[in-house]
Amino acid sequence: MHKVVENVKPEFIVNKKGNKKAVILSLKEYENILELLEDFEDANDLLRAEREATSFIPYDNFRKTWLKN
Repeated sequence: MHKVVENVKPEFIVNKKGNKKAVILSLKEYENILELLEDFEDANDLLRAEREATSFIPYDNFRKTWLKN
């Protein structure tokens, strides 16, 4: 499990029957979770791009071409 998730210490708001209805997180925990979600989205976008790509240019070739310009 990711450290961000392991360190979350949620508090719960419960109804009269004791059923959990909401979660309270510290602002830092919330921000860490948002950052983690953004990282997952970026990784997912990269995987999708790799699957859908029709061709690749090796990084060294790209870099050499880019540095010439």
